[in-house]
Amino acid sequence: MLLFAALHAQVKHKAKPKPPGIAASIAKGKDVYMQTCVTCHQVDGGGVQNMNPPLIKTTYVLGDKTKLITIVLNGFNERVEIEGNTYSNVMPSHDFLKDQDIANVLTYVRNSFGNKASTVTATEVKKVRATVKKA
Repeated sequence: MLLFAALHAQVKHKAKPKPPGIAASIAKGKDVYMQTCVTCHQVDGGGVQNMNPPLIKTTYVLGDKTKLITIVLNGFNERVEIEGNTYSNVMPSHDFLKDQDIANVLTYVRNSFGNKASTVTATEVKKVRATVKKA
């Protein structure tokens, strides 16, 4: 009985591995992040104070996926307050990225820097892209 309890405790504390597709999306998303996003949002996702907002545990990152996808596609030109700091730098549109690249990078961001959120799919990006207006 003691052996069963010990084995049960070990299994209970093991982290659930991410499905292979998610791991691949995160890895590919990291590549996109390092090519496209790192200059403004930094390697650690911390952003640049009063210029580029952090990507760490914010409602923009962890909240509504449609809103987040729209920001990537349209860019962002609003003053934002996060944890008492105001950020005002303009984020340009990244609509040149393929749907799968956007899905991968957002999945990476939503699952990095201490974030834990659902994945973003290319299908979701495609649906949002169809509804956004070109400037």
